[in-house]
Amino acid sequence: MKLISWNVNGVRSILNKGLLDFWKSAKPDILCLQETKARPEQIEGAPWPGGFDAHWNSAEKPGYAGTATFSKIKPVGVASGLGEDEHDREGRILIHEYPDFFLVNTYTPNSQRALTRLAYRTNSWEPAFRAFLKKLEKKKPLVVCGDLNVAHTEDDLANPKANRRNAGFTDEERGQFQALLDAGFTDTFRLFTQGNGHYTWWSYMNNSRPRNIGWRIDYFLVSNALVPRVKSARILPQIQGSDHCPVELVLR
Repeated sequence: MKLISWNVNGVRSILNKGLLDFWKSAKPDILCLQETKARPEQIEGAPWPGGFDAHWNSAEKPGYAGTATFSKIKPVGVASGLGEDEHDREGRILIHEYPDFFLVNTYTPNSQRALTRLAYRTNSWEPAFRAFLKKLEKKKPLVVCGDLNVAHTEDDLANPKANRRNAGFTDEERGQFQALLDAGFTDTFRLFTQGNGHYTWWSYMNNSRPRNIGWRIDYFLVSNALVPRVKSARILPQIQGSDHCPVELVLR
């Protein structure tokens, strides 16, 4: 089973920048998108590949955030949100239940340039998200994917010293990510690849992507119980169209 996750930075825009060609060539069984910035009726009639069950969770605010999941495997059930109104207005969570696992498609709030949302994110969103996952996991193991908006370690961004207190690399955000791992989840990419230079997001400024001055902030995490089923996990930096690139997980 091949799963792909991609922050597309606007699904209406990326439709004209290679999304459909990539989708057809990559042949995922499940495709999870973040930062869709659209409601499904705004792209009605788009030439999506056939055979996929599509579900959207759009933000109340137009043109902002949002997630979408396309699945060739018909889910047992689909839900959205954490079940708390303060967290569920921005379309950041989609949950698909399959016979032997839950898939949680996630777009974690950004703490913003001046860290204006850092307190909300680390004191409210992250604990609620972690508690939600652990409650869900009591029923069956989880695959959690998406733009988690944090570089976990110094190996996960090109310039760690210069970004120490910047959004996505504060001690608070990194600590919350570590707490998620400590709660029983595994960063699948690190099962196969160590060291730096492996990134999933690049600023549009300063020619960052050609120079590979990036951050690894897009992930596939799995419940520790699913680790034996992980066949491969990789980043696809050659795929253009967004300031993020897709990440891929293959399960046995």
